[in-house]
Amino acid sequence: MTPLTTGTLPNSKLARRKAQLIARLKELDVRLHEIEDEFLAHQAKDWEEMATEREQDEALNALGEKGLREIRMIRAALARIEEGEYGFCTKCGVRIPDARLDILPATPFCPVCAR
Repeated sequence: MTPLTTGTLPNSKLARRKAQLIARLKELDVRLHEIEDEFLAHQAKDWEEMATEREQDEALNALGEKGLREIRMIRAALARIEEGEYGFCTKCGVRIPDARLDILPATPFCPVCAR
């Protein structure tokens, strides 16, 4: 990929972003293990409790899927940091604004391409 807008993020910003992404990755790892433990803890005996647990399982599953998607995005962002491509849109190559990276540090897209 050849960025349309030249320049790279300063090392201090990259280090801060990398630390932020790694911290979030650790949070997600803990959360996903908690979800897994909750799945394993379900041992209801009667039908009503089993139905309630099944509903909870669906909600936990949705949270787990969302967490796994975010983990994939974070790992991809960390790979872009290592490759020197972090902070540039993977579609058009323009520099992603700092304000967007502040909110979505793992985003691969500029605001225009994210639409």
